[in-house]
Amino acid sequence: MAHRYSASGLTYQRKFRIFPTYVFIIILMLHFLSTAALASTSAPIVPIATVTTDTWEEKQFEGSTDYQAVVIDGIAALRAHSISSASGLYWEQRIDLYQTPYLNWHWRVDKIPPLLDEKTRSGDDYAARIYVVIDGGLWFWRTRALSYVWSSSMEQESAWDNAFAGSKVRMLALRNNDSAASIWHVEKRNIFQDLKHHFGDEIRYIDAIAIMTDTDNSKGEAIAYYGNIFFSAQ
Repeated sequence: MAHRYSASGLTYQRKFRIFPTYVFIIILMLHFLSTAALASTSAPIVPIATVTTDTWEEKQFEGSTDYQAVVIDGIAALRAHSISSASGLYWEQRIDLYQTPYLNWHWRVDKIPPLLDEKTRSGDDYAARIYVVIDGGLWFWRTRALSYVWSSSMEQESAWDNAFAGSKVRMLALRNNDSAASIWHVEKRNIFQDLKHHFGDEIRYIDAIAIMTDTDNSKGEAIAYYGNIFFSAQ
């Protein structure tokens, strides 16, 4: 049976509603500052569709993207449906990239927003994106994130600074309009190497992963699916 993920009162929603990506990272950062550090793990992440709402939390910025656990083509997944909305799910866990540097996942897009200039704030919408977040701790300005996106207009493997958060959040287009819709695509990224390439540091730990499907800036619609998310040694 499908389960709907819902968010409870976010007091900053209206004040920051035009800054979904930036506020998403800031909220994650503030949450980290109030939470004790989690132990690292080398075990694969449980597939996202089987994780309870107590483990994955939703943050709402402009309306609410509808997230539901489903099974499609035999794969347990999370369906995300956004209509002029922006909310994301995040999962807090410290991952040791020396032990499990690879992030693996399946994703598919059934409906993508129109061509957008994703380097601008008005075009900062994506049918699908997965973040890995590095907590800056007390040095909150050091909080950074890498966002793998299904772009509407950028070339595959192109990278750029986020329109709201600047160089603290690097965007990397893995898929785009040239990618076949309504079928599963399998990704495997060496997070350790990607972080080193984009931030210039050897970063051992990440502190959270997050997904978001959003169309609040373009006032459009997107449908995407995320499944089989886990970290591995190879």
